[in-house]
Amino acid sequence: MPPIITIANLSKTYASGLSALKAVDLTIERGEIFALLGPNGAGKSTLINIVCGIVTPSTGTVTVDGHDIAADYRGARRAIGLVPQELTTDAFESVWNTVSFTRGLFGLRKDPGHIERVLRDLSLWEKRDARLMTLSGGMKRRVLIAKALSHEPKVLFLDEPSAGVDVELRQDMWRLVRRLRDQGVTVILTTHYIEEAEEMADRIGVIRGGAIILVEDKAELMRKLGRKQLTLQLQAPLAALPPSLPDRGLELAAGGRELVYTYDAKAEHTGITGLLAALAAAGIGFTDLRTDQSSLEDIFVDLVRERA
Repeated sequence: MPPIITIANLSKTYASGLSALKAVDLTIERGEIFALLGPNGAGKSTLINIVCGIVTPSTGTVTVDGHDIAADYRGARRAIGLVPQELTTDAFESVWNTVSFTRGLFGLRKDPGHIERVLRDLSLWEKRDARLMTLSGGMKRRVLIAKALSHEPKVLFLDEPSAGVDVELRQDMWRLVRRLRDQGVTVILTTHYIEEAEEMADRIGVIRGGAIILVEDKAELMRKLGRKQLTLQLQAPLAALPPSLPDRGLELAAGGRELVYTYDAKAEHTGITGLLAALAAAGIGFTDLRTDQSSLEDIFVDLVRERA
């Protein structure tokens, strides 16, 4: 089955000379949750806005569900739901009317049953007759999501969806994302909450300076780049590392009361056996040990720093 989104040689240079995107090639598979990570100004929003038809690219092509975004704008846009960062709503309209109106903009006939399901999924049903101006910021964010889902899109873009929202909404939103994925909807999100990308995404893309520097299956990414640490709680604190111990990946912590060994989890030989033997030979005992795996945040920070 062909990808739901295909991006080829996509670039964007603004009139000011700012190069926001640089020859981006990317494919998004059907039914996956794809997280796009990058620092502020990396090009995340520019990329999303081009795919959604809001910004015109300088070069390159984009197809969405087989529709070229330039040659068949209506077909491409019909397949996309977008939840932007900004809270842009008609303050004097009711929740029901604004969500229903958005569906009509795509030329679809009325479907009260679908609108009700969306509002119930987002805990908006009790607020269906309320004017948007009376809603809290979190409720307005829910309305934006409802509008994006009103025309039953095949692709849902969530641009920093968790920014400034409460914990309850965040949990509701991720439950909804999982249900949508189970129903075959492809979800692309940008986020600063890296722990959510780690929990939710099937694949991770990292963008920096307008260029995609890595795209990888989340589990494979963490397997390839993740580091592990072995922390030993010592029976007696050390003032310095004895010269008989390995000279790489080893450091003292917690005022000399802990010995931390960082190693490559995928390596054929981790060096742990040799370390334990060297500790025994040096007469260094320990009372407890634990291992810790690098998080996606650790990996992301390292990647961005390396490519700087």
